[in-house]
Amino acid sequence: MKRVALFLLTNLAVMIVLSITLSILFKIFGVNSSSMGGLLLFAAVFGFGGSLISLAMSKSMAKRATGAMVIERPNNSTEHWLYSTVQRQAKQAGIGMPEVAIYDSPEMNAFATGMNRNSALVAVSTGLLRNMREEEVEAVLAHEISHVANGDMVTLTLVQGVVNTFVIFLARIIASALNSNNSNSEGGQQSHGFGYMMTVMVLEMLFGWLATPIVMWFSRQREYRADAGAAALVGSSKMIAALERLKHNHESRLDGTLMAFGIANRPAKSELFLSHPPLEKRIAALRALV
Repeated sequence: MKRVALFLLTNLAVMIVLSITLSILFKIFGVNSSSMGGLLLFAAVFGFGGSLISLAMSKSMAKRATGAMVIERPNNSTEHWLYSTVQRQAKQAGIGMPEVAIYDSPEMNAFATGMNRNSALVAVSTGLLRNMREEEVEAVLAHEISHVANGDMVTLTLVQGVVNTFVIFLARIIASALNSNNSNSEGGQQSHGFGYMMTVMVLEMLFGWLATPIVMWFSRQREYRADAGAAALVGSSKMIAALERLKHNHESRLDGTLMAFGIANRPAKSELFLSHPPLEKRIAALRALV
């Protein structure tokens, strides 16, 4: 279920905290569910706020979650090659030099993240460096650089912001309707108390889960674009070779938001909750470019 947790870790936690804040502000400013315009405005502010805060935290969270060590000064030939390759590709792609990091993991994987395309983070696992040939690692790095150059971190955040907005908005509309019906049946006045807030939180989690396939679909499209970008930087054959190598890789252990920006993902019976397309489809798409 780790792939399902793409944006339901940091983003969902932040959104719930902001949701509680939103309810408090509703009372302070006298905004209620009968004011659709006010509710939608508040939902947009806090919906986008949750995803933007998650994005702002992405680099520090990634370093902490993986234990990635940023290469300040290359200490060996591998670090020199890795740093110079990212530097060259970043220049080719027209972006600022990202931070380059290595994290200790047996899996073959890499990810890119960050709030700004000119100050991103590109990290690779020790397993990838040990088990891939140099040209394959070069292709993986080009894939991550393409994610950065395409602004995928920002665009995926905006998509999540839209989803958050409607999750917050619809949850409160339905919770208010249920609360109103209960109040009318009891002959009392509508009150947004503890029961209402619990209903909102349950509905937000439910709607967030139901909306996940929308975000996943967009994420899969980004992967095809990043693969094509990598092919433009280093050639299709290198990118295909890297993906072929990944077909023999074990399941990725990147969690949550980081999974969205990794190079690989585990297989599943359905693509609905996959952040990455199946490797076979990615390889076929690259071969179609040749």
